[in-house]
Amino acid sequence: MSTISTHVLDTSLGKPAAGVRVTFEREDGQIIDAITDADGRIGEFESGDIAPGTYRLRFDSAEYFTKTNRPVFYPEVVVAFRIEAGDEHFHIPLLISPFGYSTYRGS
Repeated sequence: MSTISTHVLDTSLGKPAAGVRVTFEREDGQIIDAITDADGRIGEFESGDIAPGTYRLRFDSAEYFTKTNRPVFYPEVVVAFRIEAGDEHFHIPLLISPFGYSTYRGS
């Protein structure tokens, strides 16, 4: 079974981004919501079997930056990624700041 995790880091503060709402959108229409922990992580979405296809992680950056009284330029960050096949772990980190973001496939 494949698993998906994420880690959100606030690069403007140099700290993990705790309390970020993340929505995992499956190809079959199932939506799973989770919130990053104190270390900015969601260790694993309760996702079940993950078939090959395109999936999305939707990060609610507006809520996060509003809670910390900072400007919101990107109200959400959507990371679409493709899973080809196999039992793998997919780690999708997000680096955010009020005016930019970056992502990559982690390990």
